[in-house]
Amino acid sequence: MIILAGLGNPGAQYAGNRHNIGFMAVDAIQRRHGFSPWSRKFKAEISEGSLAGEKVLLMKPQTYMNVSGEAVGEAMRFYKLGPENLVAIYDELDLAPGKVRIKTGGGHGGHNGIKSLDAHCGLPYRRLRLGIGHPGDKARVQGHVLGDFAKVDRDWLDPLLKALADNADMLVRGEESQLMNKLALATGGKADDEKGEKAAKPAKPQGQSHIRQARNFAQPKKLPETGPMADMLKRMFARKDEDDKS
Repeated sequence: MIILAGLGNPGAQYAGNRHNIGFMAVDAIQRRHGFSPWSRKFKAEISEGSLAGEKVLLMKPQTYMNVSGEAVGEAMRFYKLGPENLVAIYDELDLAPGKVRIKTGGGHGGHNGIKSLDAHCGLPYRRLRLGIGHPGDKARVQGHVLGDFAKVDRDWLDPLLKALADNADMLVRGEESQLMNKLALATGGKADDEKGEKAAKPAKPQGQSHIRQARNFAQPKKLPETGPMADMLKRMFARKDEDDKS
């Protein structure tokens, strides 16, 4: 069994908050794959179903974000599961909106929901972080995460949630690179391992200074055909021809 735990705060007043993107993600998976209706158990709303031939429990802890681990830990003990059976889905301030990262273990990064999961569930569980962006000022962080997504955010949020739901079987199977590619494509970006190459600059000819290169590309000047300068050049070249013959 795999537990997919979306983190957020319960109650209608928090439903559209950036902090609740984890709830939004498991809601999308529940709708897309015909999981059971939400019910209450383990201090959480839960929904059961299967993905990729694996039994899956979706969870939305109802204990408020800061003590999410109490609900998830209770479910893990009931089913005798270890951290390797848990995937936490939550908001990440330090990722640009629509960017996604997934890894096993790691620090909590100041996220109180993850601090609680660490304490109640053990450390080496998988973490799917969904970027919500940083407001740029530490004093504005609380208002940012507890504020609703703006209308313009729907341009990346809706495709991201849809792609995550459509490809949730990859999450269960541990096909992380493939999943990251799907999510990046859905939001019009590239996965982290796809590095764009910069356009190559024209190669500088070896052994030449930039001054000589400029001279090489310069247009030759037209010599005068009449006048004192022309007469002087004719005498000079005539003298040179005589010297060459001698």
